[in-house]
Amino acid sequence: MSISPTQAPSVETDSLGPIARAGERSSRDVRVSFEFFPPKTPEMEESLWACIGRLAPLQPEFVSVTYGAGGSTRERTHRTVKRILDETRLSPAAHLTCVNASREEVDEVIRQYWASGVKHIVSLRGDPPEGLGGAYVPRADGYANATELCTAIRKIAPFEISVSVYPEKHPESPSIDHDIDVLKAKVDAGATRAISQFFFDIDAYSRFIDKVRAAGITIPILPGIMPVTNFKGLVKMAASCQTTIPVWLANLFDGLDNDPETRRLLAGAIAAEMCSKLQERGFQDFHFYTLNRADLVYAICRVLGVRETV
Repeated sequence: MSISPTQAPSVETDSLGPIARAGERSSRDVRVSFEFFPPKTPEMEESLWACIGRLAPLQPEFVSVTYGAGGSTRERTHRTVKRILDETRLSPAAHLTCVNASREEVDEVIRQYWASGVKHIVSLRGDPPEGLGGAYVPRADGYANATELCTAIRKIAPFEISVSVYPEKHPESPSIDHDIDVLKAKVDAGATRAISQFFFDIDAYSRFIDKVRAAGITIPILPGIMPVTNFKGLVKMAASCQTTIPVWLANLFDGLDNDPETRRLLAGAIAAEMCSKLQERGFQDFHFYTLNRADLVYAICRVLGVRETV
């Protein structure tokens, strides 16, 4: 039984339940990756590195570091990626956008990444600087979109290139079919992997993947999983990317604004159940939006059968 937009998941914990069955799997069956964001303050820096230290022993396939709207975190992103590369055994993927930079400036960033040992870029168009609003307008001397950026990256060096997909349609797209055409163009330009926006409707995600495969696109597509602890914050994020918030999810968090512990328990249960249902449909790769907090993601990875490796 799949999670529907109107029905809450029921998470079983006995020996016959999906969590127990998932926990019996070998970590070789599941591949995970994590997203972090660059810290703004010394306190946030400490929190980030505590998160990385907690999750690193799970040996993720890669860890990505985000790029703020309008390129607002550019230098902090670079510093964080470089420190991950220098101080851990993790494989960092640097987010890179087209926004607020010329082609020459972007090309120089790409060359610097390759020279420093970063071999994986998450190629994104990006959003306008916060507060400006309105439709995205590319710079006349810049790259117009993620497809052009993929082409530029591939010309400079043989990077691994990840791109984004929206299972419920990009907010600016006329249709899912148009999104799939865009993804095909990104693959033709050099993209080697796609990472989905977070979602809660598993049926919608499965339908999207089926359409992508029917279109002849074969690159790995990782479902993006976001454990929910702050429902009001989730609603704000979901509105910006037009991710559906199911009625059952809103009902579960109703009245819990002042009960953070119950929210955490629900967040872990919901995300673990989603991953279990996705595994039942054959998905074995999971990309976690950590929000620089490790405990929930670590617990969910344990449910998936991922174990620390010395």
